[in-house]
Amino acid sequence: MHDFETDGHRARKRFGQNFLSDPNIIRKIIDGIRPQPGELMVEIGPGLGAMTAPLIERLGHLHVVEIDRDLIARLHERYTPAQITVHEGDALKFDFGSLCGDEGGGEGGGGQGGPRLRIVGNLPYNISTPILFHLAGFADQVKDMTFMLQKEVVMRMVAEPGTEEYGRLSVMLQYRFRMGRLFDVPPGAFRPAPKVMSSIVRMAPLPTDQLGAKDEELLGRIVTAAFGQRRKTLRNTLRAFLDEADFDALHIDPGLRGEKLSVAQYVAIANHCAVRG
Repeated sequence: MHDFETDGHRARKRFGQNFLSDPNIIRKIIDGIRPQPGELMVEIGPGLGAMTAPLIERLGHLHVVEIDRDLIARLHERYTPAQITVHEGDALKFDFGSLCGDEGGGEGGGGQGGPRLRIVGNLPYNISTPILFHLAGFADQVKDMTFMLQKEVVMRMVAEPGTEEYGRLSVMLQYRFRMGRLFDVPPGAFRPAPKVMSSIVRMAPLPTDQLGAKDEELLGRIVTAAFGQRRKTLRNTLRAFLDEADFDALHIDPGLRGEKLSVAQYVAIANHCAVRG
């Protein structure tokens, strides 16, 4: 069966819809987000509004990004324009930075008070990795992000070097954000119940002066290459970037695999390559 009837709405498999329905879990997530009146917040994929209602109650006004037209119609019926601004479309293509401009935050979206945009949501499992990379592009305009994701994805996001879960997602997100896994959410908290455990993760952008990579696009290419063939050593996976002399200069053993290197070591490799040209 492709769809599931929930509160008169048919959950669509192509949108990865699983609707949160456990009031205790909803309360716990909202308490974890700690929304304050007047804050600039956007919810990705509000669905049937399990988190939307308590967020609006605490904030006063909420932006949402939703692709499902039936759900958009419900939101317009339920809330006034003073309570909600609905952005119809695909979160993967949405310009989150445009919300900061709406608020008069100036360049960087934060004005003098720094970045103020807060992003929350129950992210569809079928697009979780691409959407996280898309959102990372707005990090300098964001105060924090709190998401519910498949636990397996969250474990990869917060993984430490040397562990099985550690990979490209871990390195690229930890380079840009301070990551924290808050708590797990069981399948029974949703309708329809997914086949996997979920987790809540918080991402707080690191200050720009702490990032360190001279060329972030180059860093991304190096990390992608290092994890492209996990069972191969760095000598093989990074052959296009480093030779034996480079490994010596960096004090990195070329016989290691990609998951053994820290984020700082990947930044050092990228900067070495950037300087060498």
